[in-house]
Amino acid sequence: MRISTHVPDLTALDLLLSVIELGSLGRAAQAHGISQPSASSRIRYLERLVGAPVLRRTSLGSVPTAAGDMITALARDVIEAAQRLDDGIARLRADRDAHLRVAASQTIVEYLLPRWLKELRAQSPQTAVTLVACNSSDVSASVAAGRADLGFVESPIHPPDLDSATVARDELLVVTAPEHPWARRTAVTVEELAAETLLHREVGSGARTAFERALRKHLPDWRPDTCFELSSTAAIKNAAVTGLAPAVLSSLAVTRELQARSLTAVNVSGLSIRRSLRAVWPVGQNLTGPARQLCAIALRTGRSL
Repeated sequence: MRISTHVPDLTALDLLLSVIELGSLGRAAQAHGISQPSASSRIRYLERLVGAPVLRRTSLGSVPTAAGDMITALARDVIEAAQRLDDGIARLRADRDAHLRVAASQTIVEYLLPRWLKELRAQSPQTAVTLVACNSSDVSASVAAGRADLGFVESPIHPPDLDSATVARDELLVVTAPEHPWARRTAVTVEELAAETLLHREVGSGARTAFERALRKHLPDWRPDTCFELSSTAAIKNAAVTGLAPAVLSSLAVTRELQARSLTAVNVSGLSIRRSLRAVWPVGQNLTGPARQLCAIALRTGRSL
C-alpha cells in the first residue's frame, strides 16, 4: 500500500484533535509541549495538504470548519489505530528488553563480562541475562542459529554469516611453573615450543586457534602432535602450576599467577600472539535494546585494557 502525499502526518492530526477538544490552539500547543508558533505552522501544513482551512479563529478560541469536521472524524480512527500500534510496539520492546541471551568464550566470561554485566544491570535493572560459556566456534554457531542474541569470541576466524566489532585486545602467553627448565632461560625458540607437549583448550577454542595459526606462520608444515587437552582455563592454570606442562593462556587469565610467581611467562623468540576479542551478531542485523547496550559497554571499557 502506497500512502498518498496528501495524507498528513500523525503529529498534525493529533494536534488538530487537541485543538478541537481544548478549544484553543494555545492550550493544544501547551498540551503537546510545543510553542504556539510551531502549532500554527503544523496546522497551516495540514491545511495546505487538505487544500482548505480546517480551523476558524473566533474570539472564544478555535472551532473546526466543515473541512475540519470531516478531517477530525476520520482522524480519530487513525490516531486510535496509531495508539494501538504504539502500545503493541511498546510491548514488543518490553519483551525484548526483559531477557538477553549471551554466549561468550571462557576467557571473556571469566575476566571481562562480569564488569560489563554489572554496568548493564545499572543501566537496565529489569533485564534478565542468560550467559552461556563455550568455545569461540560454539559461540558463533549459537549466534548464527538464533540461540543467543549476542556473542563474544576470541577466535581470529570471522564467520561469514556474522558481523563483528573488536571490543578488546589481548595477548597469549606461554607460561610454566617456576621449576620448569624454561623458567630459567631468557628465551626458547619457536621450534622448541612446537616440539613441546603443551596444555591446551579443546579444538575450536579461540586461544588454541590463535596459537596454532601463529605457529604455522613460522613453521608452515607444523602439525599438532601431542598435548594435554583440558576443558577450562582454570583447569589449565592449575595443571601448569603443578608443573605438568607449559600452557598457552590469555594474559587476562594469568595476571594474578604471574604476580604471585606461581607461574612464569616464557619468552619465545620472534613469537608474539596478539589477538582481537570481538562481539558478534547476525550479519545485516542491527543490535537493539540490551544487546546494543552491552556491546556499547564492552566497546567503551574493553578497549582500555
